[in-house]
Amino acid sequence: MKKLIPAYVRVPVLFALVVMALEYFIDSGDKPAFIKYPMVSVFLFVFLFLQIAIEIVISAIDRVTYAMLTDEQKERLAAAETSFSIKNSKLYKMLTRSKSIEREGEIMMDHDYDGIKELDNVLPPWWVGLFYATIIFGLIYLVRFHIIGDYDQKQEFEMEMAEAKKAVDAYKSTAKDLIDAESVTLLTEGADLAQGKTIFENTCAACHRADGGGSIGPNLTDKYWILGGGIKNVFHTISEGGRDGKGMVAWKATLRPNEIQRVASYVLSLQGTNPADAKEPEGEIWVDENAEATDADAGETTDAVEESEQTEETSDVAEGTPEVAAN
Repeated sequence: MKKLIPAYVRVPVLFALVVMALEYFIDSGDKPAFIKYPMVSVFLFVFLFLQIAIEIVISAIDRVTYAMLTDEQKERLAAAETSFSIKNSKLYKMLTRSKSIEREGEIMMDHDYDGIKELDNVLPPWWVGLFYATIIFGLIYLVRFHIIGDYDQKQEFEMEMAEAKKAVDAYKSTAKDLIDAESVTLLTEGADLAQGKTIFENTCAACHRADGGGSIGPNLTDKYWILGGGIKNVFHTISEGGRDGKGMVAWKATLRPNEIQRVASYVLSLQGTNPADAKEPEGEIWVDENAEATDADAGETTDAVEESEQTEETSDVAEGTPEVAAN
């Protein structure tokens, strides 16, 4: 029995939909799910096998059922299948405006080429409508970009690049594994420092001691730094390593950026703890220039406020002196 959608279309389409659904719902990273997870391949093989088996069984049932029909029933079935065909549907006729075979004489052209005649079919309405739509689009484009003078391709490119840069910056601000020495910030939450402590004890304590007092490596609890203090410098030192030939190794291949951020924040939390038998200071005292500038600005503001208050008090005293003299 004739089906609206043949088996050679149903089977591949349904199988492709199942494959796409598995790829969408299974997180397999940069590899397809059926390659990364062998059980997915087994499932797809079984599913395809069942599809083909079901189609074979349905086809066999249809053939047996058709063989059991009488001649009259077969004729009625053929007529029903013909009446329900796509070419006889109203939608198909509306989209194509084609004439049936019985009415081809109405559009037959007069000329004859060795018995070959030509039909004067009209263009499909959907094609004509699409053609007019392209003309309207072209006119709008002409007026907008060549007469009014809207943005050109260079400006469009620059706008899209600016939007893309904003999207990338927004993503980097929330993606912990894209932190670098320029964007890193100091963590102060207890949970972050606890994780940093665990990393420090597993990777750094062998050279700096568990309390940060220093052994092979320098003391991390005083104000002296060999390669600079502050979260940015400490992050860079841990990530890229210390001095060539005599500094610590680079940990960027072992630790993720967010882990380096936590351990760097924990190292800075050890400042001023003064552990027993700490190693002698190495390097120079590091002072945050940005903090100094902020403090200096705050000091200047405070001095200006105090000076203003003193000026007002002096002015009040000066205004009150004649009254005292008059009294």
